[in-house]
Amino acid sequence: MTSTLTPPAADPAGLPREGGAPRGGTRVFALPEARWAAAAIVLFLVALPLQLTGAPTWVWGALYALSYATGGWEPGWAGLQALKEKTLDVDLLMIVAALGAAAIGQVMDGALLIVIFATSGALEALATARTADSVRGLLDLAPATATRLDGDGGEVAVSVEELAVGDTILVRPGERIGADGRVLDGASDVDQATITGEPLPVAKEKGDEVFAGTLNGTGALRVRVERDASDSVIARIVRMVEEASETKAPTQLFIEKVEQRYSLGMVAATLAVFLVPLAFGAHLTDALLRAMTFMIVASPCAVVLATMPPLLSAIANAGRHGVLVKSAVVMERLGQVDAVALDKTGTLTEGTPRVTDIRPLAGSARNESEVLVLAAAAEHPSEHPLARAVVAAARERGLALPVAEDFDSTPGIGVTATVDGRVVAVGAPARLLDGAADVDSARAGVLAGELEDGGRTAVLVTVDAAPVGVLGIADRLRPDAIATVSSLASLTGAAPLLLTGDNPRAAARLAAEVGIDDVRAGLLPQDKVSAVRQLEGAGRRVLVVGDGVNDAPALAAAHTGVAMGRAGSDLALETADAVIVRDELATVPAVMALSRRARKLVVQNLVIAGVFIAALVVWDLAGHLPLPLGVAGHEGSTVIVGLNGLRLLREAAWKRGAQ
Repeated sequence: MTSTLTPPAADPAGLPREGGAPRGGTRVFALPEARWAAAAIVLFLVALPLQLTGAPTWVWGALYALSYATGGWEPGWAGLQALKEKTLDVDLLMIVAALGAAAIGQVMDGALLIVIFATSGALEALATARTADSVRGLLDLAPATATRLDGDGGEVAVSVEELAVGDTILVRPGERIGADGRVLDGASDVDQATITGEPLPVAKEKGDEVFAGTLNGTGALRVRVERDASDSVIARIVRMVEEASETKAPTQLFIEKVEQRYSLGMVAATLAVFLVPLAFGAHLTDALLRAMTFMIVASPCAVVLATMPPLLSAIANAGRHGVLVKSAVVMERLGQVDAVALDKTGTLTEGTPRVTDIRPLAGSARNESEVLVLAAAAEHPSEHPLARAVVAAARERGLALPVAEDFDSTPGIGVTATVDGRVVAVGAPARLLDGAADVDSARAGVLAGELEDGGRTAVLVTVDAAPVGVLGIADRLRPDAIATVSSLASLTGAAPLLLTGDNPRAAARLAAEVGIDDVRAGLLPQDKVSAVRQLEGAGRRVLVVGDGVNDAPALAAAHTGVAMGRAGSDLALETADAVIVRDELATVPAVMALSRRARKLVVQNLVIAGVFIAALVVWDLAGHLPLPLGVAGHEGSTVIVGLNGLRLLREAAWKRGAQ
């Protein structure tokens, strides 16, 4: 079965508009291919036991006929349409083989063939629909309207497509930014993880660049538009996902050429087997029987089943261990990977900031718990991710928090509040210490510098303007990250590389911790794609592991893409070829090793199937192969390769790959 990915309709700005598929994605039975395949399967499963238990022929025969019709009409019609363009594909050939099997009494074999191909077509249609849904889902990131400021200061709500370069827009607290641009006035913290992958909101002030679709924090911003909606980072992500999908077309064209040659060769051979003996005086029935027997024993069913059981068994085994591999093709490709690129935030790390250090100042006469209580009490009313990390750290220690009064938050600086009658400030050391020259301030500055040099975000705590301590906050490394990097290096022969939108210092620190030498930091989505294409241009088969919208283009452009499931964006999950459902990073090398074992079994099975087919074809052509024996040989080879492939269902197969 072959299918073509048709991107969803987009507006002139290049962004998907409302009215598409629901956010939950296309339902399976909303697709006609799935409905027809399900009907064919049900009819087959009802007819089979009736046939085996000796029910009247007209009962199970009618059910098989309906199974032929429901499962075969779509590929049959597609094959006929292809014939109009002078193209013969395997789909039509399989329909002919199924009908030929029925013509010589092998009705069940033909029905099984129909069911297999109908199911394959339904799965491809579902994958195509889900990919289109995920691209449409970017609408949730890009706002439909923005507030444009006129020359006299008036506010007008306009569609983002109406914004032109040079316009000024107002972005209120909590709103998504409507266009790529630069801040003219105001200060705020902007959550741009969807674009850059940075785990923490970034302080923005006059002169800083902002991106469409990112989430504004607590401050108001006036932004000058610098790019049209069609050229925004979000719009480019949409285009890159579609373009990366289209780059796989040459492989599809190669497969279609193989199908065409095989189909033509098999049709020609079947006709020759029928006509040549007939020309030399053979009886019509004998010639037809030999030709139908040839079509059955030469059928690629054995080859198809030789390939699928190991891959499907590996998919099922991986699924039991929390890895969703979306197709047998993906499972096979995982074993071909020889280079791995890892995202940082949410992939190697947990994607949630946590307090890692509490450094009281020596002269403050306060211990770690007291400093943390003051900071958490002041931060408690705030919704900033750093504030939530501080409060969570206090709760984990079971500390009671006093009530904070007179809370105030200043974007880019921090918060202030009155706690037990004292004014507590928590925020950026550079801002809170600005101009201070006393000894405690100098010590606090040194502590903050040490934490920042270690890749942490430093947060200063002051009481009545006097520094009392510094907190270090960082995204925590996943427990299995170091072992995973080591396993990936063993499998591919080279250490993975790190692709991240985070700052170079934090990226370098984490890379050194897990054993990665090649670090590429500060990357936008298109930069990640360029890095992947550079590797693939050098002949490498690249596996990309990521979790965010900013990773989606790289996931699509890579040889194989794997997404982290729990915190992964909808687009990343749908674009990726596989999903780690439980966010266990160690399953990546395990599923790669399982894929390599599956590929070895595929080769074994292809040899077995090829030997059987060749032997049966030679027997039929050179001698007289009885139809029952031909069917037995054909089905016997299918059973053998099927059982061989099912070996990968065992728990031992996964444990061997996870070692």
